[in-house]
Amino acid sequence: MNAEDMILVSVDDHLVEPPDLFDGRLPQQYADRAPKVIRNDKGDDVWSYNGAFIPNIGLNAVAGRPKEEYGIEPTSFEEMRPGCFDLAERIKDMNAGGVLGSMCFPSFPSFSGRVFGASEDKGLALAVLQAYNDWHIEEWCGGAPGRFIPMALTPLWDADLCAAEVRRVAAKGCHSITFTASTTRTGTRCGKPCASTTWSCPCTWGRPASWPSRQTTHRST
Repeated sequence: MNAEDMILVSVDDHLVEPPDLFDGRLPQQYADRAPKVIRNDKGDDVWSYNGAFIPNIGLNAVAGRPKEEYGIEPTSFEEMRPGCFDLAERIKDMNAGGVLGSMCFPSFPSFSGRVFGASEDKGLALAVLQAYNDWHIEEWCGGAPGRFIPMALTPLWDADLCAAEVRRVAAKGCHSITFTASTTRTGTRCGKPCASTTWSCPCTWGRPASWPSRQTTHRST
């Protein structure tokens, strides 16, 4: 495959985070609280972090499947196309499809890294978020130079930390970030406000029927 044969640049892809993403990337004080993948009684691989279990949503990993099979499955790594989470296999898939470059949004942390920010221990939240950014820039994108557009998460709970992280990842060669507009909704179980435009509260992982549609939401100031 020659580079001139690949003319497509996709700026709306996803990756499925591999189970070893956080291995060796957190300060020692947070190492035992890092997000990790566990297999539940149903045989699903889910992320465990901060007292919550976050499933691998299969719709982020349906590459190679006919549209009639699209849904919430697969939910274990064995059922997914390896290119969803394995860099070498992803490059093979991109070559086969004529895709020269790709920007990959996160999956389990959510678009804005909200899952990390939900931690009451903001030291842990920042450490996990920075570990994710480092892996994404250095290993996922850095493992195939010129094939990916790095995109970082930011600690939206603190403006100064957010600006500092933008500068930090920029120094690593990352010049794009992902975040959602801030709106305030209340979780149906925890009663806590959720700042997200996605239909996913940390306590429910679903859209409560009382929430308004995207067209009627308002950005908070």
